[in-house]
Formats: sequence, C-alpha cells, structure tokens
Amino acid sequence: MCSGGFAKCLGISLMPLAIVCVLCNILLFFPGGKVVDKGNITDEVWYFGGILGSGVLMIFPALVFLGLKNNDCCGCCGNESCGRRFAMLSSILFAAVGALGAGYSVVVSCVAINKGPRCSLVDPTDVNQTEWIYPFDNGDYLRNHTLWSECKQPTNAVSWHLGLFCVLLVVGLIQIALCAVQVINGLLGALCGDCCGCCGG
Repeated sequence: MCSGGFAKCLGISLMPLAIVCVLCNILLFFPGGKVVDKGNITDEVWYFGGILGSGVLMIFPALVFLGLKNNDCCGCCGNESCGRRFAMLSSILFAAVGALGAGYSVVVSCVAINKGPRCSLVDPTDVNQTEWIYPFDNGDYLRNHTLWSECKQPTNAVSWHLGLFCVLLVVGLIQIALCAVQVINGLLGALCGDCCGCCGG
C-alpha cells in the first residue's frame, strides 16, 4: 500500500477514536449517570483529557492524514512527487501533535484511576449533608473491590469513573501507537516517495 493511502487508513481509524474520547469525557461530568453539583465532580474530569487531548488535538492529525493521499502540496518546481514527499514529511509534525494530545489524556487518566472518584460516604436516604471526598488512596480500591461500597452517592460512581477513564487510557495508548506508525510512514514517504516506485502518483 502506498504511504498516502496508508496514512488515509490511519486517519479513518483516528476519527472515531477521537469521538469516543470526547463522549467519555462528557459522560464523566455525570458520575454514575446522574447530575451532581459542579464542585462534586472529580477534578481530573475538568482537565479535559478526552475532549482536548485525545479529542480536539487528535482531529487535526486525522484530517491531515485523510488528505495525504491526494495532497501534492501543489507540486515542487513542477515535480508532483516532490510535493507529496513534503506533504508526507509535514505529516510527521501533526502526528507528533496528536501523540502529545493522546499522551496528555493518558497521564490524566492514570492519575484519575489511581486517585479514584470523588463521592459521598453518606447514604442518599440520610437527611444529613456531607462533603464529597476522595475516599481511596493510591489505587487501593483497584485491588479491593469491597471498598467500592464506601461510595454511597452517586450509585455506581466507582465503576462509572473507572470504566470511562480506562477507556480513555486504552484509546489514548492506541492513538499514540497510530501516530507513531504515521511518523515512520511519513519518513518512508518523504524518503522513498509516496509509493517507493511501486505504483503511479
């Protein structure tokens, strides 16, 4: 497969992954699927790792990769191959931006998973009001699922928090891998030409 066509495949793969990350980050604003006060939302949700890092910053590289197959940068002194080589070389910069964005999302997700969700330890039927806290330390709840019951409000807060941040973590790692592949693909395309002489422009 030509390097431009391969880059297009990577772009097609990155777009739905970016959308998934944006949706996950939005859902994290509703812990346990419930509307809560802004001050009770886990801090790491406000870092927008899924919206900005793996979302917006990933859409730009994806769009660039999608257009590489037909992009000759208007040629280079009349040489279409030269223009395409430059386009492939420039894609490396966008791949790096995408990898940085995904890396940011991965770091935020790791911190959030280790820290655990913010929740209330008081049963929702209790009339007493209490401040929402982070009841877990250094990921201890990951090994001991019985601790999950400490979070009374909102219901299923731990599984909601853990599930969505794990999705962000895994998808972020996949995005980094795809961007790294495009760096290699871009270098090959810049050095060898779009198809390394195996097929026409």
